[in-house]
Amino acid sequence: MDSRDTSGSSISTDASDTPAAFDSLDPRRRTLLKAAAASAAALAAGAPWSAQRALAQTPSKGKTLRIGFQKYGNFVVLKARGTLEKRLAAQGVSVQWLEFPAGPQLLEGLNAGAVDVGSVGETPPIFAQAGGVEFAYIGHEPQAPKGEAIVVPHDSPIRSVKDLRGKKVALNRGSNVHFLLVKALQNAGLSYSDIQPAFLTPADARAAFVQNSVDAWVIWDPYLAAVERQANARVIGNGEGLVRNTQYYVAARKFADTQPQLLRELLAELDQVDRWSRDNIPAVASQLAPLVGLDAATLEVALQRTSYGVQPVDAATLDYQQQIADTFTSLKLIPKKLVVADAKWRAA
Repeated sequence: MDSRDTSGSSISTDASDTPAAFDSLDPRRRTLLKAAAASAAALAAGAPWSAQRALAQTPSKGKTLRIGFQKYGNFVVLKARGTLEKRLAAQGVSVQWLEFPAGPQLLEGLNAGAVDVGSVGETPPIFAQAGGVEFAYIGHEPQAPKGEAIVVPHDSPIRSVKDLRGKKVALNRGSNVHFLLVKALQNAGLSYSDIQPAFLTPADARAAFVQNSVDAWVIWDPYLAAVERQANARVIGNGEGLVRNTQYYVAARKFADTQPQLLRELLAELDQVDRWSRDNIPAVASQLAPLVGLDAATLEVALQRTSYGVQPVDAATLDYQQQIADTFTSLKLIPKKLVVADAKWRAA
């Protein structure tokens, strides 16, 4: 795992509990990850998702479970504790961990065939489905609306979301905070066209924020907790009453169809780790601090806003995702109406 500060945005190719250099991977794996990273960069620039569709990959046969994760979240705790490896060892299944800077890039990795399963926010799957990525929702965490927010510098004249008219707002395109921004603007009587979106990865957005190159930043934990504590950023609105900020577990469609029992084992182990984490936040913060490059006190702030306990994806959950899809369709940020239920896990 890349243990640099959480502002770093590189894709780690860690395949074990110790860092693995990119150059040490076999040529095919390097090609896959380079393709995923290149496509993620294209997405940030507004290029179509179809660039990845040309890559034909052989699906995993279950001997190795390849998990895409982000620098923070329940998968990081699971990885650190090593309990999934122990659980699956008896079945002859190994685990490979691959880190991505955000949900859209992780889903590009899944689309490229480099990832079997991953964890993303509520909006990236919408953009992925619109781009033709074949995946299934296999589970989710309870909502955590306080875990994402719109922040401004502490001395900014901006006092509320209403003051964002005409302002430059940084966000990761297609991430969960994209929907938060849209809903917050609507709630304040503004439209999406009233602001200037600056599509930046968390690393670039933080740099722009502290250098006053943008007026506001829409971001999630632990980046949110870090910029609050380290840069004295001021929150002008979070997800409460606006969005759920749900974390989803998604799997490549072919993998979900052919390896349902393996995915159930994964979800069961995640749920156990979740419940332990909920009751041991200081211990989790101390364990994660050296892994994510943040101090334990900052992580405790973020963990207190996190939700715990894996839940099934039911009809109500898919209806909520459909609302997000319809919102982005109306804004012409995705090209056509989606049927979110098409991404339901058939084995659920």
